[in-house]
Amino acid sequence: MELNSGRAVATLEMSQIKSKDDEDPNSDDDYESLPPHVSVTTHMTAGAVAGILEHTVMYPVDSVKTRMQSLQPDPNAQYKSVYEALKRIVKTEGVFRPLRGLNITMMGAGPAHALYFACYERVKRSLSDIIQSGGNSHIANGVAGSIATVLHDAVMNPAEVIKQRMQMYNSPYRGLLDCVRTITHTEGVGAFYRSYSTQLTMNIPFQAVHFITYELMQEQINPHRHYNPSSHIVSGAAAGAVSAAVTTPLDVCKTLLNTQENVALNSMNISGHLTGMANAFRTVYRLGGLPAFFKGVQARVIYQMPSTAIAWSVYEFFKYFLTKQQLEQEAGSGPL
Repeated sequence: MELNSGRAVATLEMSQIKSKDDEDPNSDDDYESLPPHVSVTTHMTAGAVAGILEHTVMYPVDSVKTRMQSLQPDPNAQYKSVYEALKRIVKTEGVFRPLRGLNITMMGAGPAHALYFACYERVKRSLSDIIQSGGNSHIANGVAGSIATVLHDAVMNPAEVIKQRMQMYNSPYRGLLDCVRTITHTEGVGAFYRSYSTQLTMNIPFQAVHFITYELMQEQINPHRHYNPSSHIVSGAAAGAVSAAVTTPLDVCKTLLNTQENVALNSMNISGHLTGMANAFRTVYRLGGLPAFFKGVQARVIYQMPSTAIAWSVYEFFKYFLTKQQLEQEAGSGPL
């Protein structure tokens, strides 16, 4: 995702000397020569669009993943595969059931990803300037991804709680507002951030692995950092698969804290509400041993691969498109 190197300065200086007629606005080489400090608005706009598409396109698979992570599921909600689960949910609960909770996900994903990508790009560039004198640094990528995650999860965590409550089998909530009111009334506002520490514990290594894998793949298949949709898709899919697989145990614990699965908690004689990552780990282990930490891993990887590929390809496209427009406007208003 490096936007340029030192060549950008020379390219921009030359663009002020060249006439508009000599420029090729369709040249892919422009992407390699983007200015070193793209506006925050560009990153936020690109990030918001990418985030919404990432979460919506594969949302039905995410619904299946939540159910497959149930520690003691209802006999009618025990699934052998993602396809079998989707087929049965649609047949027995209706065609729109896998989309339940999508509205709150879209409401949270836009602003969360806008902050996420804007913070990532700014921190990555600042650290890269210090560590590698402007060159690509895996340390900078990992640290930037981790810091961006703190902001992202602060916005997204309440949406995750509501979404997963509505995704569960036999969910008692009539809709979004009923879910918010019920949780607030019975569990307090703190319930929306009960899994925040676990979410961060999961997402910081997830995003660190994610960004490092993405940038490493880009170095191999797109070393000159041209705008290349296929390279962004392949790199994004690989990053999503690796990071999703290694952090599944933490995702299982997060799901338990978000859903407060009554059957599972009652079987452990846990009264009230389960809180804390350590308690979640102990509960998961007691109920299913080590295999329980990888419940839903298939659905999680299937969801993350295309979702991450979509997010990166859309983000890179909008970043390229918006910045190119900005460069053309500056060239048009500059001296001939």
